[in-house]
Amino acid sequence: MVDPVIIATWPFGQTAVNAGIELLAQGQPSLDAAIAGAQAVEDDPKVNSVGFGGLANSIGTVQLDACVMDGRTLACGGVAGLENIRHPAALARRVMEKTPHVLLVGEGARWFGIKEGFPLEVLSTPESLAEWEKRRPGNKAPAPKSGGGEPPFSHDTVTVLALDQKGNLGGVCTTSGLAHKLPGRVGDSPLIGSGLYVDDTAGAAGGTGVGEEIIRIGGSLLMVEAMRAGQSPQDACELVVRRVNALALRRGVPPAKVAFIALDPKGRVGAACTAQTEFQYAVARAPKQVELLKAKEIGPEDK
Repeated sequence: MVDPVIIATWPFGQTAVNAGIELLAQGQPSLDAAIAGAQAVEDDPKVNSVGFGGLANSIGTVQLDACVMDGRTLACGGVAGLENIRHPAALARRVMEKTPHVLLVGEGARWFGIKEGFPLEVLSTPESLAEWEKRRPGNKAPAPKSGGGEPPFSHDTVTVLALDQKGNLGGVCTTSGLAHKLPGRVGDSPLIGSGLYVDDTAGAAGGTGVGEEIIRIGGSLLMVEAMRAGQSPQDACELVVRRVNALALRRGVPPAKVAFIALDPKGRVGAACTAQTEFQYAVARAPKQVELLKAKEIGPEDK
C-alpha cells in the first residue's frame, strides 16, 4: 500500500487538498479525490478564477474549461467554453466515461451536461459582476495584482494531482480562464498535454497562469516525459519553466507568468514558476496535515 498524497495550485489549493486527502485516506481512487478537491474550489464564490463566481469574458458571460485524466488507463476528458454549469470537472469526467471523445466545447458541452442531468444556473454573483465591471478595459481601475491566486482579481487555474493507496495517479485542471477574454477563447486548462497530463508509469503534471504560453510548449506532457526519462518532479518543473523563458526570448517578449506542479509515482512533488509569479501550492499527505509552500522562481538569467 502506498502513502497517498495530493497537491494543488495556489493558496486556494488548500481547499482542494483538504477535501481530497480525506477520500484518499479512506482508500478512494486518486481521480475521485482530485475531482472532489477541484469541485470544492469550483463551488467557492470567493475564488473568482474558477467555477461559480468566476470573472466573465468580454461580453459578460462566464465560460468554464476543465479536463480530467486517469493515470492507470490514460482515459481522459475535457470541456471548454462551457456556460451555465458550475462543475466542469465533473462533466469532463462524464465525457471521459460516457463518450468516445476527449473534448466537447461550447453549446455541445452544455447540451451534453443537460443530458447528463447537470442543472443550469447563473454562474455570476453580484460580487463577481461588480469586479468584472470595475476591471473592464477602459475603466480607470488599478492594475490587477498578479500571482498568488488571491481575490479580487486573478486568472489562476486550480490543478489537482493525487496519488492513491494503490499507487494510481489522477488529475484535474479547471478554470474560468482569463477575465475579459474574447468569447470562445480556450487556454491550456481543458487540453490534455498542456494544462494536465497523467500517466502512472511516469508521473502527473499540471500548469497554471497564461495558458497560451503553456500550450506553446505542451507543458504538462513535457514534464511527464521528463519524469519518464528519470528526472525528479522538481527538475521536471524547472525544465518546463526554462522552456517558457527560452521561448519568450525567441519571441522577443517578457516571460509570461506561469507555474507548474508535478507528482511522481513515489509520492515526490515539485513546483516551479517564472520570475515574479509568486506562486504557492498546497500539499497534503494525511488529513489535517496540509502545507502551503512557495515554488522556486526561475528567471530568464537562471540556467
